[in-house]
Amino acid sequence: MRAKLGTTFQSLQVRNYRLFAIGQLTKLIGVWMMFTAQDWLVLDLSHNSATALGWVTALQFTPVLLLTLFSGRLADRYDKRLLLFIANASWCVLALVMSVLVVTGVIELWHVFVFAALLGTANAVETPVRQSFVSELVGTSLLPNALSLSAATFNSARIIGPAVAGVAIAVFDVGPVFMISVFGALAPLVGLFRMRADELHREALPPIEERAPARVIDGLRYVRVRSDLVLPMVLMSVMGMTLFNFQITLAALAKTVFHTGAASFGLFTTALALGALGGALAGSGRRSRPSVWVVLGAAVGCAISGTLVGLATSYWLVMVLLVPAGFLMVYFAQASNQRVQLGVDAAFRGRVMALWVLVFLGTNPVGAPVIGWVAEHAGANAAIWIGGLISLAAALLALLWQLRHEGARLRLRIAPRPGLYVVPAADAS
Repeated sequence: MRAKLGTTFQSLQVRNYRLFAIGQLTKLIGVWMMFTAQDWLVLDLSHNSATALGWVTALQFTPVLLLTLFSGRLADRYDKRLLLFIANASWCVLALVMSVLVVTGVIELWHVFVFAALLGTANAVETPVRQSFVSELVGTSLLPNALSLSAATFNSARIIGPAVAGVAIAVFDVGPVFMISVFGALAPLVGLFRMRADELHREALPPIEERAPARVIDGLRYVRVRSDLVLPMVLMSVMGMTLFNFQITLAALAKTVFHTGAASFGLFTTALALGALGGALAGSGRRSRPSVWVVLGAAVGCAISGTLVGLATSYWLVMVLLVPAGFLMVYFAQASNQRVQLGVDAAFRGRVMALWVLVFLGTNPVGAPVIGWVAEHAGANAAIWIGGLISLAAALLALLWQLRHEGARLRLRIAPRPGLYVVPAADAS
């Protein structure tokens, strides 16, 4: 057990990564508390409109759609640590102003729309830089473990944040929840300031006039000829648009289908995040690039589990099904992330990860209003299972394409080790 734990949390032995992880965990707990309070606030201000909730989510992620590729260019050209400091400081200021509006009681729905877009802008700069910065903290050998622990950090916050927020909203209302998130957002700034620059795994940046231009178009051309990168990105874009919208659907499901309060909504999100944490830790022992079959298998399982959540008819059954759904959702996303990161040259990592963030988060402005509209007119449960079926169709099509591309076949074995295996066409007879 001690050896297993040592392997699972190996990246935390690196001081710079440890500071990074603590800062991110503290900030993200506050961020998820804010998101939970924001969703509840929007439903109150809009008289339970899932469409309004969808538009807020869309505005949060529209800057990702517009700015992420530019942010990837910045990550490949400038000091990532400095960029992260600026982006996190901007987030703190914006969150503070919004919190004051909420606490003073003058917040209106259009205020939420505006700050969703502004906070999304800070996030659009921070996310691709943060994704590519991890490799500078630990180096290539520990990168799979560090990426898994970063996902575990994210999902630990998703467990703690909504659960605490649900209780806090019920006891104190939404205002104090927003204020807590502001203090949490200061933690990454402290961690970045305390890092030792000489221990970062990076080459010294040349003078600005001597640096490569790091053009966005070059990054797109690099990915275009790499089918091993294109497949997980395309699959993620479809599933991110249709299924990964639980921020909208779970709030609407709790309030409009099961007619429960904020605490119950927090439990939904916590159940999803509990499974997600398991999915992140399950990939923490990986030391090499995951195969395409791991990515495709996780995608199929994720789509099936999401569909079952939408078809569930009782509150407690949804709670139970959200755990495996969360596990497979993050296991798929993390395997895809690792396959992309470990397959790119360091010179292109910032731009490629910006494109990854674009397909992972940037599809929300397109999908969120549609999902919100479906949830409002056909029910939140229908919005979930429809997204699940679309994702399942995409995953199966990707699986068939890969089998044909490699000339392989699927074979079901009963003994000695039961399971579904991929075998080359030459061995399939």
